[in-house]
Amino acid sequence: MSRLGQLFASKEREFFDLFEEAGANCLRAAGLLEQMLQEWPDHGEKLRDVVVCEQEGDRITHDIIQRLNQTFVTPFDREDIIALASGLDDIVDFIEEVADFLGLYRIEAPMEQAQRMARVLHESTRQISDAMPRLRTLKDIHHYTVEVNRLENEGDRILREAVASLFERGIDPMMVIRWKDIFERLEDAIDSTETAVNIMAGIILKNK
Repeated sequence: MSRLGQLFASKEREFFDLFEEAGANCLRAAGLLEQMLQEWPDHGEKLRDVVVCEQEGDRITHDIIQRLNQTFVTPFDREDIIALASGLDDIVDFIEEVADFLGLYRIEAPMEQAQRMARVLHESTRQISDAMPRLRTLKDIHHYTVEVNRLENEGDRILREAVASLFERGIDPMMVIRWKDIFERLEDAIDSTETAVNIMAGIILKNK
């Protein structure tokens, strides 16, 4: 391979490395959130760790954009690189919001549906993380997209159940509002995993 070819190959590897970092960061953040909800209120340093993941997500996104601005040849379309970087960053941002709300709203005990949605989110980010290396070789990720879609549907079902439960129990109205915020952010995070995996599938389809 020529020196120029080696340079281009090196730049491509940098993008793929960063995307795999981002996928792993999503998985870590979702795992921490699931643990927080399982252990609440004895969550220890989990909230601080989630904030670190959010900062790491911002750093990875910044690195991707910086390399994009410095690179003439990219492994796939620039708009797709930006869309995927933003999509992965969104997942961690929503996770951080959920974790933050739990503290700000002084939640005394987690609702069981929130624990289940966090479990769905964690599994969905696992699919993203596992699928990410396949971008390097443009291998089919149909199995992963199907599973993330199934999980997104499960998250929607749990959300409906959770909202119904809030209004059935005669909970204090302010607590209903707070939990509704938390559930909506959990839903946003799960929806973002579906958006991200669909972007990945689109990239693979366009570049095969």
